[in-house]
Amino acid sequence: MLLEFRVENHRSIQTEQALSLEGSSTDGTRVQEGETPTSVPPVLPVALIYGANASGKSNVLSALHFMTNAVFHSQRRWEPQGRIPREPFAWAGKRGETSLFEVTALVDQVRMTYGFTVSDTKVDEEWLFAWPKGRKQVWFERENTSSFKFGEHLKGPNDAVRELTRDNSLFLSAAAQQGHRQLLPLFSWFRRVVSFEEYHSPYWRLDPVYFDLFFPQPHLFPDQAFGIAAADEIRRLLSMADTGVVDLRIATEGEARKGGSRILLQHQKDDPKSWLELENESVGTQSLVRIAPSLFRVLHEGGVLIIDELERSLHPCVCAAILELFLRRETNPHHAQLIATTHDTALLGNSLGQVRLAREHIWFTEKDKSGATVLYPLTDYKPRPTENLERGYLQGRYGAIPFLGDVSWITKEG
Repeated sequence: MLLEFRVENHRSIQTEQALSLEGSSTDGTRVQEGETPTSVPPVLPVALIYGANASGKSNVLSALHFMTNAVFHSQRRWEPQGRIPREPFAWAGKRGETSLFEVTALVDQVRMTYGFTVSDTKVDEEWLFAWPKGRKQVWFERENTSSFKFGEHLKGPNDAVRELTRDNSLFLSAAAQQGHRQLLPLFSWFRRVVSFEEYHSPYWRLDPVYFDLFFPQPHLFPDQAFGIAAADEIRRLLSMADTGVVDLRIATEGEARKGGSRILLQHQKDDPKSWLELENESVGTQSLVRIAPSLFRVLHEGGVLIIDELERSLHPCVCAAILELFLRRETNPHHAQLIATTHDTALLGNSLGQVRLAREHIWFTEKDKSGATVLYPLTDYKPRPTENLERGYLQGRYGAIPFLGDVSWITKEG
């Protein structure tokens, strides 16, 4: 479970910003319905980020995505003498400064803080602390690229991994490649951070990566490709959204059209001719099919699902239902988490009835005078329990909304 994420000098984020998913211990409605494991802080299953266009909402998510990719690929895929693919703040002298990324997470019931700073060409710092019994342990610290200090509690081939770690790669990434047993659980935790945006490009229907990951045997029914339970959940998700879809499957060799999606959806259970290719469905149905594998993956295994623009082509009631999957213990037994950006203000209020978001689930982004992103929680404003959050947000009470100029010029001549 993710407890906190910190980032500095990434895209529109200039100074250090922090997103916390640690809940209040004084109000049980602010955490997932049900109990979290004993002796750990309450952990929020949902964090929604609101803000005006270009305020930096997406950049908070892309920062976590960059960190995850660095852990996965810096040792194995980054060019040995190549540039680190970071994106620092564009002005105010930040281009030459390092970028910081840090997570605090619960890994196998142990609180860990792992982070690093990088420049364009090297890893300047890297650190890992753990609290296995509530007491801090320093597992390793890296300074000046190649100066390592290993704590007495980190066992394993530390020196051998250090020799293999390049200036522009992470020690954690190299350790995972060498099968460092004590560090593999943390590496595996990053594997459960799933960014939906990876499969959200305009070309996703033609991208074989989507099918390799979620339909490993392309001509089998979803029951065989996903597993019966997951396939049934995907059908129920499509049915719940009132899409008119009653079944889905992968096209056979003879049915697959060149350039098509290879996914077929049925609209009449007893009509063998009622199968349509996915690209012939509505954009909303396509979005649900895209999101389903990532959604059920984290719900089944635990992890963090990152979605940019949750409401994209989805009805507010469908968005609310997705949130409910994370908020309810019976549908989220492994304490999966959802971090999403959205403009859907209906999720802030009570108009949808079933949504039970609390103040701690809501975050905002806005730009300061220098054009840099500032991330802050709704709880900074201490809204009253009965306050209408949707109305308050749209009225600008919490900031993070666009201040529109006079648009009457559009209808004027000359």
